[in-house]
Amino acid sequence: MQIESKKTKVGFVGTGVMGKSMAAHILDAGYKLFVYTRTKSKAQDLLDKGAVFLPIDELAKTCDVIITIVGFPKDVEEVYLGENGLVKNANENAILIDMTTSPPSLAVKIGEEAIKKGVYFLDAPVSGGDIGARNAALSIMVGGDEGIYNSVLPLFNLMGKNVVYQGKTGSGQHTKMCNQIVIATGMIGVAESLYYAIKSGLDPETVLKSIGGGAAGSWSLVNLGPKMLKGDFAPGFYVKHFIKDMKIAHDETVRMGIKLPGLELALSLYEELSKMGEENSGTQSIFKLYTK
Repeated sequence: MQIESKKTKVGFVGTGVMGKSMAAHILDAGYKLFVYTRTKSKAQDLLDKGAVFLPIDELAKTCDVIITIVGFPKDVEEVYLGENGLVKNANENAILIDMTTSPPSLAVKIGEEAIKKGVYFLDAPVSGGDIGARNAALSIMVGGDEGIYNSVLPLFNLMGKNVVYQGKTGSGQHTKMCNQIVIATGMIGVAESLYYAIKSGLDPETVLKSIGGGAAGSWSLVNLGPKMLKGDFAPGFYVKHFIKDMKIAHDETVRMGIKLPGLELALSLYEELSKMGEENSGTQSIFKLYTK
């Protein structure tokens, strides 16, 4: 399929914190955009700019390429494999792209069902949070048929700056697990470092100026460290979704017979944070475990 902005009809399912910005970049590039979300009001900004709202089964029958970014694995399964889902209702040779973080095994299952229906499927989870989505600077990790990946690369490039093909179906999700393991363990370090700075009498903002540009520097330290210090715990990425991701990664470690104690510690801390009522806060709210 040749992806052209004036001819290709793009569907987008899920217009939450990240999805709304991602869809907007596609719309702004001149593509005809059709959207579906369970809460229609969340798509209102896109509708005001010219997107068309359709029920998911009608969207599937209308679009050449359909992108999804929803909440949890059960949502992914319903969107793709449900009675009104995309696999059953998509046109032959349509391209389905799931950008949700979900189990690699589910990506493989959807891919197999898609083949039976004569449609294509890519798993393409993302990293970069709301900031990356707004700035079209996401990292996108893609699994599936390489030829199909190449055909939709123009769309990926509208949403991300680091788009990498990883291999067969499920490879994108496995790569995202690697990403989340780094972030999960790193967030502990960011929170503990800044708490140490405060308790030792240092100015933590001045400390950030030094360590943010050195060997300790990371995206989380530079972007979320200042939010911790300001008490800004609004979600760029929800605690509840981060826990979901860590549980997927942990399940995979069990399946592979490996042990990752850093991941296990991070998961336990975020579950403790969730019990404090912070499940809808941003991941930087881990800082509250130290300052409570």
